[in-house]
Amino acid sequence: MNQHQEHAPEPMPGSPLAARTQGGRPTSVSLAELLLLASVFVIAACGLVYELAAGALASYLLGDSVLQFSTVIGVYLFAMGLGSWLSRFIERQLVGVFLQVELLVGVVGGLMPAALFAVHSLLPPGEGTAFRVLLYALVLLVGTLVGLEIPLVMRILKRHFSHRYGLKDLVSQVLTFDYLGALLVALAFPLVLVPQLGLVRTGIAFGLLNVVVAVWALWLFRAELRGRPAHMAACLLSGLLLLAALLGAEHLTSWAEERFYGEHIVFKQSSPYQRIVITDGRAGTRLFLNGNLQFHSKDEYRYHEALVHPAMAAQGAPKRVLVLGGGDGMAVREILKYPSVEQVTLVELDPLMTALFRDTPKLAALNGHSLSSPKLRIVNADAFGWLEQQAETFDVIVIDFPDPSNFALGKLYTASFYELVDQHLSAGGYAVVQTTSPLIARRSFWTVVTTLESVGLTTTPYHAHVPSFGEWGFVLASRRPFRQPTQLPPGLRFLSVKSLPALLDFPPDMARVPTEVNRLSNQVLVQEFEAEWGQVH
Repeated sequence: MNQHQEHAPEPMPGSPLAARTQGGRPTSVSLAELLLLASVFVIAACGLVYELAAGALASYLLGDSVLQFSTVIGVYLFAMGLGSWLSRFIERQLVGVFLQVELLVGVVGGLMPAALFAVHSLLPPGEGTAFRVLLYALVLLVGTLVGLEIPLVMRILKRHFSHRYGLKDLVSQVLTFDYLGALLVALAFPLVLVPQLGLVRTGIAFGLLNVVVAVWALWLFRAELRGRPAHMAACLLSGLLLLAALLGAEHLTSWAEERFYGEHIVFKQSSPYQRIVITDGRAGTRLFLNGNLQFHSKDEYRYHEALVHPAMAAQGAPKRVLVLGGGDGMAVREILKYPSVEQVTLVELDPLMTALFRDTPKLAALNGHSLSSPKLRIVNADAFGWLEQQAETFDVIVIDFPDPSNFALGKLYTASFYELVDQHLSAGGYAVVQTTSPLIARRSFWTVVTTLESVGLTTTPYHAHVPSFGEWGFVLASRRPFRQPTQLPPGLRFLSVKSLPALLDFPPDMARVPTEVNRLSNQVLVQEFEAEWGQVH
């Protein structure tokens, strides 16, 4: 007999591995079998959590881009394949090796988000390369360990339950539990885990589940496992380390984020849609979504006056106004300065945003309590889907979405979306789109202009200097040429009738360049945006 052939040990009487038999055939599923199959479910869940956490963290810290998720997932899947291949060289002490792998993947995978947060906070600005090296090294290590798990479980099941399973049944059972675990986590990760626990605590919690799998493997196979005291000590130390990390996770996250944002954080919470962080310092209040600055209270009036008033004043006497995005209420504040306005509809995907800026006294003061206005109707829905289902028309449509840094946001800058906007504009109406920086992201800016024109709208691009952002761009779109307003609401701090024409002038370094139309089928804008802003970082 081949010296490497695996022998199935006879289960000890009363052992969890001993299934009841009748005539040499099993009559019931043993506890060991159930626990091993359950371990496959847990292993799959943990493995996918580590993959999703790494991808989300890369997007959060390096830029919310499809590039980050794609590369992390690609490296992770490659590493899993490498781990599966390496499993062929493990010939002895399968249970002992499986136990060690579970502890390693639990500790390394569970602590990976915390470690990446801490290292990113300690690195000086501009050291993105060092962070990427650590990120992909950890993804490669965790993926390799996860790739070892399923082959080892299958071999352990085959070794102990060959009387029950043929190869076909074994593979079917294991992969069924594997995919079920992945499905559950794929749904729970964005909807429950991250909003309730955050990335750091989610990673640690699932690391503890890997340790639990190791502990029950230790108990199940106690009769045959060598070096039990050492394995028990390793389980205990791993569990204590992760429990300590879980208790300190909130402090670590606060410390890392305060270093990242550079100011005292007064609010932080993850919704199913984004990470919302608000800081407060001597210079003022700042809002960040997924790590990207959305406004600074010291100069947000420049941005919002430039966004709202050219369209509102050009229309003349707008009655019905639609705001897409802008859940902070700043754009609504400017719109309500027009007495002619009868109703404002605010469509904001994230209900946490609108509740936060309506109900928090300091934030509500920033938007002039506009979100409590009786003229305002708040709709928490996806703007694309909402427009498809509505037949209302509006005199002015203000589009204040985050920049197109990923495909989910990029769809809101496509020809398909602007066709919907056109359908909801009244005959003399104007739409305005915030459109990134024409200086830093020149091609991105003019891609939006080209896309608006592709649906038959007449465009009027303009720009304004906002110190927190630099030179920032906007585009007016309508079915008629833009007419210069002759008056603006009183009390504006930045915009005036006299200064408005200067915003329409583009110097050579921001002048128009040929660009493609951004369509749902190509999303060229996301690629342009990533390329241009990536050079800045």
